[in-house]
Amino acid sequence: MTAAPRPTARAIAAAVNSGQTTALAVAEATLLRLAAYDAVQPQIWISRASPEALLAAARAIDVRLAAGEDLPLAGVPFAVKDNIDVAGFHTTAACPAFAYRPATSATVVERLLAAGALCVGKTNLDQFATGLNGTRSPYGAPRNAHNLAYVSGGSSSGSASAVAAGLVAFALGTDTAGSGRVPAAFQHLVGFKPSKGRWSNRGLVPACRTLDCITVFAHDTADARIVDGIVAGFDPADAFSKPLADRPRKMRAIGVPRRDQRAFFGDVEAEHLYDRALDRLSTLGRIVEIDYAPLQEAAQLLYGGPWVAERTAALAGLLADNPDALDPTVREVVAPGQDIGAVDLFNGIYRLAELKRHADTLWESIDLLAFPTTGTTYRVAELLAAPIALNSALGYYTNFVNLLDMAALAVPAGSRANATGFGVTLIGPADTDLALLDAAEAYLSVADLPPPPPLDLEGKMQTVKLAVVGAHLKDMPLHWQLTSRDAKFVGAFETAPNYRLYAMADSVPPKPALIHSEDGGAIAIEVYELGVAEFGSFVAEVPPPLAIGTVTLADGSSVKGFVAEPRALVGARDITHLGGWRAFVAAGA
Repeated sequence: MTAAPRPTARAIAAAVNSGQTTALAVAEATLLRLAAYDAVQPQIWISRASPEALLAAARAIDVRLAAGEDLPLAGVPFAVKDNIDVAGFHTTAACPAFAYRPATSATVVERLLAAGALCVGKTNLDQFATGLNGTRSPYGAPRNAHNLAYVSGGSSSGSASAVAAGLVAFALGTDTAGSGRVPAAFQHLVGFKPSKGRWSNRGLVPACRTLDCITVFAHDTADARIVDGIVAGFDPADAFSKPLADRPRKMRAIGVPRRDQRAFFGDVEAEHLYDRALDRLSTLGRIVEIDYAPLQEAAQLLYGGPWVAERTAALAGLLADNPDALDPTVREVVAPGQDIGAVDLFNGIYRLAELKRHADTLWESIDLLAFPTTGTTYRVAELLAAPIALNSALGYYTNFVNLLDMAALAVPAGSRANATGFGVTLIGPADTDLALLDAAEAYLSVADLPPPPPLDLEGKMQTVKLAVVGAHLKDMPLHWQLTSRDAKFVGAFETAPNYRLYAMADSVPPKPALIHSEDGGAIAIEVYELGVAEFGSFVAEVPPPLAIGTVTLADGSSVKGFVAEPRALVGARDITHLGGWRAFVAAGA
C-alpha cells in the first residue's frame, strides 16, 4: 500500500453532510485502507467491526441524514481503546481472561455515535492501561507508524497508531499517567487529555478511578475541539463526573522546568527540538523557569507511593484468582499495592494535598506550563529488555498531571531524524481545556512545523548522520571510506561557533582535530548518512587520537562527528581562523 491521505474529521463530516460523498462511501474506503494496512500492523486492533456490520452502520447514518438529522460527525470513522465499552464488541483491556461483552456503550461512545460517527473497532493497549510504551499486550505490540522499530507509546498504543496510519480520523484513548499524551508525541498527533470529570468515565475499565480520563487522538486541534464539544458534559451515571466550567486563560507567562531539571536521557535531538519550541513560544508569552521538584515529587506518588494500591484495587480479583492472566510486567507493577496499608494511603493523601497547594500557587505567576511530552523515545527491543526502567523515563514529564488535577494537551513540536515525533504538552489548571486548545493553536501557527514524515510500511533501514571535517571530505584521501559504505551526502554545513580546528602533527594522511571551545569559531563540515551497521564499521576504523562524538551544527541541531582527544593537540597548529580544512589545504600549508 502507499501512504494514505489523512483527512480530518471535520472534512469528512462536511463532505458527507453536503452530499459530496456518503457515509457508505467513506466506510468502503475505510475498509480498503484497513485491509491494506493489516499487512503492516495487524496488532493495532483487538477487535473490529465486520465489513457487513460497518457498511450497515454507514447506511444507517445516510438514512438519518436523509431524514434531516443534524450529525456533526456524519460518517467519520473512529476507533476506541479496548478498555472503553462499545456495545457489540467485547471489552478485554488486553487481557483475554478478563473479557466481557457490555450491554451498552460508554457514555462518550454513545455521544459520538449519536453525532453520526462510525466505530471501526477496538484498539490494542498496554494491559489494563498500565504502561506508557505499548509493548505490554498479549495481542502484540503496536509500532510507531512512522518507524516500525520504535514503540507506539502507550498505554493507548493502538488508538494512536490507527490515527497516525490514517485508518481512522480520530480515536479514543485514556490517560492516568500520560497514556493519552505520550503516544501522540511519538506519532506526530494531538493528544487531548481533558480535566478530570469533564468527560464521563461510565463504561471505562478503571486503572485508577480517581485519576482516569478518557482522551482523544487527532491530527489537529480543531478535530480535538469538535470531539470535546460533543462528548463533554455532566453524566449523572458517573460518580466522578462534574458540570462543565470553562475558565479563560491567557498565555502571558509560560512555565518551563529549570534547565538543570530537564531530562532528555541522552536524546540531543529532543533537547534541540524543545529549545526550538520554547523559542517559538517566547513570541507568544514570557518564558518563566520554575522549580520542577515539587511536581516530580507528586509524580512519584503514582507508581512509587500509595496510588499503586488503586491500580491493585482494580485488579484485585485477577490477582487473587488468576494472576498468570496478567502480563508479567503489569503484575510486577500492581502486586506491591497489596502491601500498602491505610496509614500509608492517608499519609500519601496528606502529602499530595500539600503538593497540590504548591502547584496551585504556580498559577498566580504563570498562565500555563509547556513541558516536553517525553524526553526521549525507544525501540521496541529496548523496552522489552528494560520494561520498567525505560517506561519510567517516558513518564518523567507526565505522571503528575492527573494527580494535581490539571488539564493537558500534547501537540507536535518536530521530528527526529529517525521519523519519530517529539512533542510539547501545554498544561493548565482544571477547567482550562478550551484555553489550552486556544494556546495550542496559537503555538502551532508560529511553530513552522513540516508535515509528518511518510509512513513506514516495511521497516525502514536505521541510519546515522555523520559530520566529517578533514580527510573524509569529498575528494580528500579518505573519502573512499564513506563511498565504500554507500554513504549518502546530506549537505555542507557549519558547526556552531564554539569549535577550534587544529592541523595535527605527523598525521598520515594529514588530518585535522576538531575541539569544542567556547572561544572558537564556526567550522565548515560535510554531513553524510550511513546505515547503522555501516556506521559501526566506520567507527571501528577511526584511529586515535581521533574519535566519534557529537557535533553541534550552526542551527543548534546535533549529529555524530569527528572529535579528538587532548593528545591530538601535541605539536598541532591552530587553523580555526581559516574556517575549515579545505581552506587549509588550498592555502598549501
